[in-house]
Amino acid sequence: MSPLLEIRDLGVAFRSGKEQVTATEHVSFTVNRGEIVAVVGESGSGKSVTALSLLRLLPADKAVYPSGELLFSANGDTPVDLLKMGDRDLRKVRGSEIAMIFQEPMTSLNPVFTCGDQVAEAIMQHTELTRKEAKQLTIELFAKVQLPDPVSLFKRYPHEVSGGQKQRVMIAMAICCQPRLLIADEPTTALDVTVQKGVLELLASLQAQTQMGMIFITHDLGVVRDIAHRVVVMYRGTIVEENTTDGLFNAPKHPYTKALLACRPILHHKGSRLPVVSDFWQPDPEGKISQASPNEVLQPIHTDSSKSTLPVAGDVGDFVGGDRIQKAGGKITGNPLLRVTDLSVWFPAEKKFFGKPEKFIKAVDGLSFDIFENETLGVVGESGCGKTTLGRTLLCLQSATNGSILHRGKDLLTMEKKELQALRKEIQVVFQDPYASLNPRLTIGEAIREAMQVHEVLDSGRARKERVVELLEKVNLKADHFNRYPHAFSGGQRQRIGIARALALNPGFIVFDESVSALDVSVQAQVLNLVNDLKAEFGFTAMFISHDLGVVRYISDRILVMNKGVIEEIGQAETVFSQPASAYTRKLLEAIPGNKRQSG
Repeated sequence: MSPLLEIRDLGVAFRSGKEQVTATEHVSFTVNRGEIVAVVGESGSGKSVTALSLLRLLPADKAVYPSGELLFSANGDTPVDLLKMGDRDLRKVRGSEIAMIFQEPMTSLNPVFTCGDQVAEAIMQHTELTRKEAKQLTIELFAKVQLPDPVSLFKRYPHEVSGGQKQRVMIAMAICCQPRLLIADEPTTALDVTVQKGVLELLASLQAQTQMGMIFITHDLGVVRDIAHRVVVMYRGTIVEENTTDGLFNAPKHPYTKALLACRPILHHKGSRLPVVSDFWQPDPEGKISQASPNEVLQPIHTDSSKSTLPVAGDVGDFVGGDRIQKAGGKITGNPLLRVTDLSVWFPAEKKFFGKPEKFIKAVDGLSFDIFENETLGVVGESGCGKTTLGRTLLCLQSATNGSILHRGKDLLTMEKKELQALRKEIQVVFQDPYASLNPRLTIGEAIREAMQVHEVLDSGRARKERVVELLEKVNLKADHFNRYPHAFSGGQRQRIGIARALALNPGFIVFDESVSALDVSVQAQVLNLVNDLKAEFGFTAMFISHDLGVVRYISDRILVMNKGVIEEIGQAETVFSQPASAYTRKLLEAIPGNKRQSG
């Protein structure tokens, strides 16, 4: 029997004026029935372009296919080339024989139709079922993908359900016609670990039941280890390695694969420097790729924590940002920069006839803790637990219902507006999405300099520009980047710009709100190394909010675990990971992708 899908020598290019820009070349791999093939690599490696080519979803006026065949055999009979298929026949294949789950469900779902109507429409498009029958099947599918109250959810609009629920709606839509091949393009990137675990278990279960083939695109190697049978590694549009999952994790051959595996934060102690791709491999400047020989062994730089210039967490008395913070009975003692007492943030959920709130959503409910000078406090928990609300409240971007936030003895919640404005330069934030937080009409140099002008830092425009250039160079950007606009930079570069802007006022406290969650693992390693370097140089205190427990463990001195607006536990990072005191924390740790197989 022929493979379900065979990709032969696929080349994809995009027209740019009179020229063509190559996106992928010489891509070849197969997917068998009942097999999950993971495609991994950094942003721009060609993963999504390859997947979109299978359904010819790339813009027809821009995309060209210089070479290749996409041979699909739904029933084991003579394969057909998807690249040569007519539009009418291709429409019959899309959603019926080959289905796709996209990375961002909110942009994939139509906001003006209910979740149920959109799935029912897909069913009626490819079957002869009546609307009533399609509705009943949709409700059954919602139950199959473990959505709560499927009948009620059928009538809800996309904005009325959570991110994890929207992703399950997309899964229900993808499997509604029992496709032979399912393409999952980064389906769990923005989900917290417990929701991600549920989605992965659901996909694996559905795949095992139906024996469909699956292409799973991701940059999360922990997810790959949990779900895939085989792995294809891509770099700059070309496959550099293909192997079974166990073979790739136990004996990677190509230096690029070794780098991706080595730079995961969960494998490294705090204080050790994360390896990056350049530590393993210096590719040809022209982008040419040479396959590493099986006997080639390239060792990373700075991965031995004993040789690091920074101490490793867990010693008696850790150095944090250059200052020693003493531990007494497992607790950090020192000077608290922030002292939070009985902090609550409630939002009205229901109101009486005259507008008086009757019920509240308790996003933050009675939190009390300290943040010590020069430490990094990690904050973790599921989506909706109150992490971001807590960070925004500490920054005075969100009003508090009750409690106090003492900054060097002064309560931020009772400060006059003028006094609080002056304090703004002491408290800064690095947002999750740097592109959304940068003004597209300002060059990055002006965006950084603007904050200095508002707070009258330095005496002249020339001095401020010199300071901006200095900051850009500190975050591994160039002086001539000053006059470029945000769209000209990659995601990792924009995140560095956000960090430079936060440092422009030399703050004492910075909140990092999911600042590396959307970055590739290698870019993530660069940003985390940068944060550690800058923290050691500038000596600021940090709160690091994330749903990635591996990142939080690596970057933090202490970890605060939140659940439904309250503190589940708070303690030393290594202690929380090795000896969790809460059942909820244990559930989070067990949900870390790849954790089960690594520990086993």
